[in-house]
Amino acid sequence: MQHVEKHPILSVESLRKVYGAGAGAVEAIGNLDFTVARNELICIVGPSGAGKTTFLRCLSGLLAPTSGQVVLEGKKVEGPPEGMAVVLQEYSRSLYPWMTVYDNVELPLKAKGLPAGERRTAVTEALGAVGLSSSTKAYPWQLSGGMQQRVAIARAIAYRPKILVMDEPFAAVDAQTRAELEDLVRDLWQRLGVTVLFVTHDIDESVYLGQRVLVLSSAPTFIMEEVRIGLPDERDQLSTRALPEFARLRTQVYELIQQAKLVTYRTERPVAGEAVSHSV
Repeated sequence: MQHVEKHPILSVESLRKVYGAGAGAVEAIGNLDFTVARNELICIVGPSGAGKTTFLRCLSGLLAPTSGQVVLEGKKVEGPPEGMAVVLQEYSRSLYPWMTVYDNVELPLKAKGLPAGERRTAVTEALGAVGLSSSTKAYPWQLSGGMQQRVAIARAIAYRPKILVMDEPFAAVDAQTRAELEDLVRDLWQRLGVTVLFVTHDIDESVYLGQRVLVLSSAPTFIMEEVRIGLPDERDQLSTRALPEFARLRTQVYELIQQAKLVTYRTERPVAGEAVSHSV
């Protein structure tokens, strides 16, 4: 079982984001308050329009919150943090088609200023971890969608981040490939000891992958509920999904998302000073 430390690697503290001002202001995030422990795998789900994109932009330092803050390893996030890597849904846009698989994975390491020898080791290990050791000289356009996403994942882990943020990374691949990539994520998480924050629309995926599932409300966003996933640490696509507990958890998350569509932050907003905190 993954060892989870008590001190969080990531803290989201009273995060709020409002676009515009006055009568035309749009409140995208009403209040987000939670922590993620080192080496944890957390999934975030919510209805469409729940503000997940805005939240991820604030989390990764690309967008300044209206109030509150994101703290990574004790430091307030005020720009793209060095210890975070992000894997996006649109993997084809994140890869450079004129560069080989090896060069795509190596690129951020060059930007980081790593010596050539260290880059070579990191790239080789990362491509081996995602099963692409034989594809180093291929170009992204020569690979299937699932293999392209493996390249994107390899590039992220080669960077050796403290936390890996994945934004609906498997939404654009077929069901069989998705299952393989889900197992890849759990395998990398267990072997590398990286913290994973995984955002998805897929309820089954969130239950299968996570140790916890945070269910978001409709915008303006807050956390409706935290669901602890008490499934075995060793999981596989057939036996795990056949468990009665998997079905129960899936139903619980599904019902919460249906409720989320009817709840707004304004009707459920905590009294000042009583913001709900979801932590380990």
